[in-house]
Amino acid sequence: MISILQLGRVDYATALKLQRSLVELRKAGSIADTLLLLEHPPVITLGRNAKRNNVLVSEEQAARAGVEIFECDRGGDVTYHGPGQLVGYPIFDLRGYTPRIGAVDFVRKLEEVLIRTCADFGIATHRVHGMTGVWTLRHEAKIAAIGVHISRGVTSHGFALNISTDLDHFRLIVPCGIADKPVTSMDRALASAYPGIAVTPLTLSEVSESATRNFGRVFSTETTSVETLDALLGRTVGVPMKPPANLRELHEDETFWA
Repeated sequence: MISILQLGRVDYATALKLQRSLVELRKAGSIADTLLLLEHPPVITLGRNAKRNNVLVSEEQAARAGVEIFECDRGGDVTYHGPGQLVGYPIFDLRGYTPRIGAVDFVRKLEEVLIRTCADFGIATHRVHGMTGVWTLRHEAKIAAIGVHISRGVTSHGFALNISTDLDHFRLIVPCGIADKPVTSMDRALASAYPGIAVTPLTLSEVSESATRNFGRVFSTETTSVETLDALLGRTVGVPMKPPANLRELHEDETFWA
């Protein structure tokens, strides 16, 4: 069972703090696998392996553009989050799956969720060999980035799918350190596929609903919508929870971002 929590627009620092709290609860078996779906105000994030020269503007220039620069503890390089982008943070215990899902398999499953979600709206996408993320078949532009941190089998961070994102903000960085590949959005991909036809802009809500369905299908499990954090924690409305158990201690600490 995956509990789905729609958070709306949340600043990056708050979402990061929430993830850390939920990871500890998931490690303790106090909550079920949980997927946070949200969007961020404009923010450039630098992971632990980020090259500062992949941010092409100073903090002052970014601030004038209304974009925050935030250093965080995820792995990988530089990326951008902003309005019109569906961000998903799965807090999953990979040890609960049979067979157990490894780090690379988990990333492939996230890619599959996003490929199916784009297909639901008539956008053909695929994987690019040797790279992480999802790319349009037309023009081979990156439409979704994936960044995952795994500690003792529990995941955090996740994916960012461009729906109606302001793509000009990607000019402030070298996205994920990849200089020779363009970035696109679902709205841009649809406009390109149907030139001369007015395409109704997609909403975050309808794309979220599609992503939720596809998480259930790809991970072969049921999903349940949770209205509030209190409900997730079982304080107000009961939701399926895994009871505490003696979990096997794993000492690997795996991180991906692309």
